[in-house]
Amino acid sequence: MSLAESMLAEFEAQAPITRKFLERLPGNRLTWKPHEKSMSAGQLGLHIARVPGGSVRFVQQNPAQAPNFNSAPQPASVGEILAEFDESIATVRTLLPQFSDAAMQETWRMVQGNQELLTIPRAQFLRDIMLNHWFQHRGQLCVYLRLLNVAVPASWGPSGDEQPVFLQKGQAA
Repeated sequence: MSLAESMLAEFEAQAPITRKFLERLPGNRLTWKPHEKSMSAGQLGLHIARVPGGSVRFVQQNPAQAPNFNSAPQPASVGEILAEFDESIATVRTLLPQFSDAAMQETWRMVQGNQELLTIPRAQFLRDIMLNHWFQHRGQLCVYLRLLNVAVPASWGPSGDEQPVFLQKGQAA
């Protein structure tokens, strides 16, 4: 299995779990923030939806120009977030398998103008941002849902509200 195929398999296992989190965002609370410095629930959901596909598109460039980290659009609906998520999933499925092991191990650079900000193997950037950063924000969304009194989906293990799918399969309905 290539590096890209291995990463895609992990992504495929986590995408349906992430979708459950996004589906539970209350549409009437998308502008809610737990703190004035926090993203709104909708901004966080949209960010989570866009991270995987955006990351894979981003590493196609080498060097890549650093994005504007201060831009967080406010979505109008949960449907908009889910549509972005579907597009992001399709992008990962299309582009990630195209990277050979050599391309995944290639030194990749992010720059701002003429200044180099980051130099790492492409696979490490994808692991750090497409997956780890994505999981970190999913955990953040878990807290938002709890504070909004919304049932939190299980992820790797049980939440306070439900069992993970692998434990549900063995239970009688």
